[in-house]
Amino acid sequence: MKEVENKLDCPCGRKNPKGKLLAYTDCCGRYIDYWDMQPAPDAEALMRSRYSAFVRENPAYLQATWHESQRPADLDFDAATQWLGLEVKQFKVTGEDAAEVEFVARYRLSGRAVRLHERSRFVREAGRWYYVDGDQF
Repeated sequence: MKEVENKLDCPCGRKNPKGKLLAYTDCCGRYIDYWDMQPAPDAEALMRSRYSAFVRENPAYLQATWHESQRPADLDFDAATQWLGLEVKQFKVTGEDAAEVEFVARYRLSGRAVRLHERSRFVREAGRWYYVDGDQF
Protein backbone atom coordinates (compact mmCIF):
# COMPACT_ATOMS: atom_id res chain seq x y z
CA MET A 1 0.00 0.00 0.00
CA LYS A 2 2.84 2.43 0.83
CA GLU A 3 4.24 2.01 -2.71
CA VAL A 4 0.90 3.10 -4.18
CA GLU A 5 0.65 6.04 -1.74
CA ASN A 6 4.14 7.22 -2.72
CA LYS A 7 3.12 7.51 -6.39
CA LEU A 8 0.26 9.86 -5.54
CA ASP A 9 0.53 13.62 -5.91
CA CYS A 10 2.46 15.28 -3.12
CA PRO A 11 0.17 16.87 -0.52
CA CYS A 12 2.17 20.12 -0.62
CA GLY A 13 0.95 20.84 -4.16
CA ARG A 14 4.34 21.63 -5.70
CA LYS A 15 4.29 21.53 -9.51
CA ASN A 16 6.93 20.88 -12.14
CA PRO A 17 7.76 23.56 -14.75
CA LYS A 18 4.95 22.25 -16.99
CA GLY A 19 2.37 22.74 -14.22
CA LYS A 20 1.92 19.06 -13.34
CA LEU A 21 1.75 18.11 -9.66
CA LEU A 22 4.86 16.30 -8.45
CA ALA A 23 4.58 12.80 -7.04
CA TYR A 24 5.17 12.40 -3.31
CA THR A 25 8.40 10.45 -3.93
CA ASP A 26 9.77 13.20 -6.20
CA CYS A 27 8.83 15.97 -3.78
CA CYS A 28 8.43 15.83 0.00
CA GLY A 29 8.79 12.06 0.23
CA ARG A 30 12.51 12.22 -0.43
CA TYR A 31 12.93 14.31 2.74
CA ILE A 32 10.26 12.70 4.93
CA ASP A 33 11.10 9.08 4.15
CA TYR A 34 14.88 9.66 4.16
CA TRP A 35 15.25 12.58 6.57
CA ASP A 36 18.38 11.16 8.17
CA MET A 37 20.17 10.96 4.78
CA GLN A 38 18.57 13.74 2.68
CA PRO A 39 17.65 16.91 4.56
CA ALA A 40 15.48 19.54 2.91
CA PRO A 41 17.74 21.93 0.95
CA ASP A 42 16.04 25.13 2.10
CA ALA A 43 13.38 26.46 4.46
CA GLU A 44 10.62 26.38 1.84
CA ALA A 45 11.25 22.71 1.06
CA LEU A 46 11.26 21.96 4.80
CA MET A 47 8.00 23.85 5.34
CA ARG A 48 6.34 22.01 2.43
CA SER A 49 7.57 18.66 3.73
CA ARG A 50 6.29 19.46 7.22
CA TYR A 51 2.87 20.24 5.75
CA SER A 52 2.96 16.87 3.96
CA ALA A 53 4.01 15.20 7.22
CA PHE A 54 0.97 16.72 8.95
CA VAL A 55 -1.26 15.44 6.15
CA ARG A 56 0.29 11.97 6.40
CA GLU A 57 0.37 12.11 10.23
CA ASN A 58 4.10 11.52 10.60
CA PRO A 59 5.07 12.75 14.10
CA ALA A 60 8.64 11.40 13.90
CA TYR A 61 9.50 13.66 10.95
CA LEU A 62 7.76 16.67 12.45
CA GLN A 63 9.65 16.35 15.72
CA ALA A 64 12.97 15.67 13.97
CA THR A 65 12.59 18.91 11.98
CA TRP A 66 11.34 21.05 14.89
CA HIS A 67 14.11 23.09 16.52
CA GLU A 68 14.97 21.59 19.89
CA SER A 69 14.30 24.92 21.65
CA GLN A 70 10.62 24.78 20.63
CA ARG A 71 9.97 21.06 20.03
CA PRO A 72 6.87 19.70 21.78
CA ALA A 73 7.20 16.48 23.77
CA ASP A 74 4.57 14.77 21.63
CA LEU A 75 2.11 15.47 18.84
CA ASP A 76 -1.53 14.54 18.51
CA PHE A 77 -3.47 14.42 15.27
CA ASP A 78 -7.21 15.02 15.12
CA ALA A 79 -8.88 12.28 13.06
CA ALA A 80 -11.55 14.80 12.04
CA THR A 81 -8.98 16.97 10.20
CA GLN A 82 -9.10 16.88 6.41
CA TRP A 83 -6.24 18.80 4.80
CA LEU A 84 -7.29 20.70 1.67
CA GLY A 85 -4.22 22.48 0.38
CA LEU A 86 -1.16 24.64 0.84
CA GLU A 87 -0.24 27.96 -0.71
CA VAL A 88 3.25 29.37 -0.20
CA LYS A 89 2.90 33.14 -0.28
CA GLN A 90 6.52 34.16 0.31
CA PHE A 91 9.93 32.59 0.92
CA LYS A 92 12.55 34.98 2.23
CA VAL A 93 16.16 34.41 3.30
CA THR A 94 16.71 36.56 6.39
CA GLY A 95 20.33 35.65 7.15
CA GLU A 96 23.07 33.20 6.27
CA ASP A 97 21.34 30.47 8.28
CA ALA A 98 17.85 31.90 8.71
CA ALA A 99 14.74 32.19 6.58
CA GLU A 100 11.01 32.83 6.74
CA VAL A 101 8.15 31.23 4.85
CA GLU A 102 4.68 32.74 4.74
CA PHE A 103 1.97 30.25 3.87
CA VAL A 104 -1.72 29.47 4.03
CA ALA A 105 -2.78 25.92 4.87
CA ARG A 106 -6.44 25.09 4.43
CA TYR A 107 -8.21 22.27 6.19
CA ARG A 108 -11.61 21.15 7.34
CA LEU A 109 -12.15 20.23 10.97
CA SER A 110 -15.39 18.44 11.78
CA GLY A 111 -16.97 19.98 8.69
CA ARG A 112 -15.79 23.54 9.45
CA ALA A 113 -13.37 25.26 7.04
CA VAL A 114 -10.19 26.55 8.68
CA ARG A 115 -7.46 28.72 7.20
CA LEU A 116 -4.04 28.75 8.90
CA HIS A 117 -2.04 31.77 7.72
CA GLU A 118 1.44 31.88 9.25
CA ARG A 119 4.87 33.39 8.78
CA SER A 120 7.24 30.68 10.00
CA ARG A 121 10.84 31.12 11.07
CA PHE A 122 13.53 28.56 10.24
CA VAL A 123 17.20 28.18 11.13
CA ARG A 124 19.93 26.03 9.62
CA GLU A 125 22.26 24.20 11.98
CA ALA A 126 24.95 21.76 10.88
CA GLY A 127 23.55 21.80 7.34
CA ARG A 128 19.94 21.02 8.36
CA TRP A 129 16.95 23.34 8.39
CA TYR A 130 14.63 23.39 11.41
CA TYR A 131 11.26 24.99 12.07
CA VAL A 132 11.54 27.34 15.05
CA ASP A 133 8.19 29.10 15.41
CA GLY A 134 5.74 31.32 13.59
CA ASP A 135 3.34 34.21 13.79
CA GLN A 136 -0.24 33.59 12.74
CA PHE A 137 -2.30 36.18 10.91
